[in-house]
Amino acid sequence: MYFDSTYLLVVIGAVICMLASARVNATFNRYARVRNHSGITGKDAAFRILQMSGITDVSVGHVAGNLTDHYDPRTKTVNLSDATYSSASIAAVGVAAHECGHAIQHARGYAPLSVRSALVPVANFGSMAAWPLIIIGLFMRSSTAAFLIHLGIICFSASVLFQLVTLPVEFNASGRAVRILTDLGMLSQEEVQGTKDVLRAAALTYVASAAASILQLLRLVLISNRRED
Repeated sequence: MYFDSTYLLVVIGAVICMLASARVNATFNRYARVRNHSGITGKDAAFRILQMSGITDVSVGHVAGNLTDHYDPRTKTVNLSDATYSSASIAAVGVAAHECGHAIQHARGYAPLSVRSALVPVANFGSMAAWPLIIIGLFMRSSTAAFLIHLGIICFSASVLFQLVTLPVEFNASGRAVRILTDLGMLSQEEVQGTKDVLRAAALTYVASAAASILQLLRLVLISNRRED
């Protein structure tokens, strides 16, 4: 029975993502049980950060789920999850501050965020079109097959590029969050360290996702080269 060795790249990527996910969940859960000294909730922290940053056109909303927090630049809304919105934990305040960091990026015209936003439709189309093109190309025997496979790889590359651009955006938002929490004195120095642990673990999930996508892209290139040989 034939074994495709390139599947090892997919397995490695999956393991990396699982380890990163397990770490962020463990770290968040650890600090989600620690109440901050001021008793401020994620929602209140977000309102205060936005106000102190001079941002008056961004609202704070509540979304269902766990770790589903995000900033929506289209509606200018900082959306906080169940575990963040009403919680007064160190983890909740850190996550809320991180999402406010994205709102501040948007308000200040942070270039990588603008690039990422512009790439969203391209990445969505690329990830949707890539596999059908590649699969059709692999089953074809005509001269068009190589073209379809290469086109599929290019489409998949768009989604990889999106994930790479996401990295500086997320790192910068976390950096802003830590500075804001320190400057405003919302958390003690020890609590800020806990926030750093949470945000660092969260950042690793983006690194893991990008690494997995790069490994998948490498696999597709290897398959394409093998077929041409």
